[in-house]
Amino acid sequence: MAVRTIGVVLNGVTGRMGYRQHLVRSILAIRERGGVRVDPDTVLLPEPVLVGRNAEKLKELAARHDLARWTTDLDAALGDPATEVYFDAQVTSAHVVAISKAIAAGKHVYTEKPVASSPEEVLELARLADDKGVRHGVVADKLYLPGIRKLRRLVDSGFFGRVLSIRGEFGYWVFEGDWQTAQRPSWNYRAEDGGGIVIDMFCHWSYLLENVFGPVEAVTARAVTHIPRRWDEQGQPYAATADDAAYAIFELAGGVVAQVNSSWTTRVRRDELVEFHVDGTHGSAVAGLRNCVAQSREMTPKPVWDPDVPSPHDFRAQWQEVPDNEEFGNGFRVQWEDFLTHVHRDLPYRHDFRAGARDVRLAALGLESSRTGRRIEVPA
Repeated sequence: MAVRTIGVVLNGVTGRMGYRQHLVRSILAIRERGGVRVDPDTVLLPEPVLVGRNAEKLKELAARHDLARWTTDLDAALGDPATEVYFDAQVTSAHVVAISKAIAAGKHVYTEKPVASSPEEVLELARLADDKGVRHGVVADKLYLPGIRKLRRLVDSGFFGRVLSIRGEFGYWVFEGDWQTAQRPSWNYRAEDGGGIVIDMFCHWSYLLENVFGPVEAVTARAVTHIPRRWDEQGQPYAATADDAAYAIFELAGGVVAQVNSSWTTRVRRDELVEFHVDGTHGSAVAGLRNCVAQSREMTPKPVWDPDVPSPHDFRAQWQEVPDNEEFGNGFRVQWEDFLTHVHRDLPYRHDFRAGARDVRLAALGLESSRTGRRIEVPA
């Protein structure tokens, strides 16, 4: 079997997501597994080139993982003919310039979402990439989570009958940074740096709802900044100009209504940091990051409203665990394997820049809805 080495430029790898999910749990994990079998006779072995602004951090990461190549010079990395794929995990505001350079250099591009701050910018990048003949993709990690994959299995099997509604809860308390260190970078809370929970999470809800239940046809949203003052990585106070919570109603094709709360200002009392409760005529399910439980109509109890006596029902115990039935790998790694296979074989790839433009468009319409107090229809 032939092993083909493919150079992958990883930009922004010193950040939390770039390092933990994309370098360690994806690219390095793929190398440890011997590469990706992209056809019966070929294994693709990614060779990472670490790129960032901080030379000391890059040097330390490279030494920690015994990697030979790192640089603070993006142009030099893109100019190397051995590098075929460019990946971007920088702040959103830096994506367009770097991705445009990668496309001009003839590199296939894979990027964290959101691809850019506006759908028009994303579509322009898609046009540039198509004109150059390079492949392009956007991270859609939520679809690769075990809990969502089990939920999708229920949808595909017809378990729900007609889906009626979806209730999503996402979030946790992100510390302000004064008395406990914040667990998210400070740029997330500055609109001028591309921060905000709407531009971040509505992109996720867009592709998740579209691919599991159907396209979003209208949105009504309220975005707010609950915590107006936070402290940055140097312990300095700053004004939080971006939204840190959003409350939305998404209307889907077929009359399905999805209510999704997204918040970095909520304390968790649920089984996982994100959960989706789906109700249908024939059954219901609750899916999180890893787990999924279901209740069919045949197994649905018959509660009676009586606030004067303790409930005789243990409602949680009345749901059945949906079995794994397969081994689920890390979602980021699995999508990396899909994208590298797409690069090698040019197979159809649903998570391209145009899909990314739809995700950014929904976020933009959500912000418009919040500003104007109106229900906004999503153009076809």
